[in-house]
Amino acid sequence: MAKETGRKLVAANRKARHDYTIEDVFEAGVVLTGTEVKALRAGRASLVDGWCEIEGSEAYLHGVHIPEYSQGTWTNHAPRRKRKLLLHREEIDRLESRTREKGHTIVPLALYFLDGRAKVEIALARGKKDWDKRQALRERQDNMEAQRAMRELRDR
Repeated sequence: MAKETGRKLVAANRKARHDYTIEDVFEAGVVLTGTEVKALRAGRASLVDGWCEIEGSEAYLHGVHIPEYSQGTWTNHAPRRKRKLLLHREEIDRLESRTREKGHTIVPLALYFLDGRAKVEIALARGKKDWDKRQALRERQDNMEAQRAMRELRDR
């Protein structure tokens, strides 16, 4: 079998960019079992309820749903178990110190394969208030309307 190259996206958490202001992004490896890797290669996962936590100088991914592998036997994994993240010590220390500040959290943004290895993109984020969400939506709509108007003027 040929070695896999490039980035193959498995799951993305689009809601995270709506609910949080992303301040810093990290790429981390994920410790997985065999059936989890096979389920991910089939393109099945959900990051919607996921979050990260630093426990005893190690980072863990909680709440990510990787369904059981359909051809798995009694060795199948638990769909929502906590999974260890592989990060450098400096990154873990920086994340831990920043999450102690009020309003900061660590959320997963994407789960993908990079050159055959499972990776997760996590972000240090600050929760948005309702008015922040409305303002961001209004800005996006204004930009779309401006682009549309410019396109119409150009096409005339």
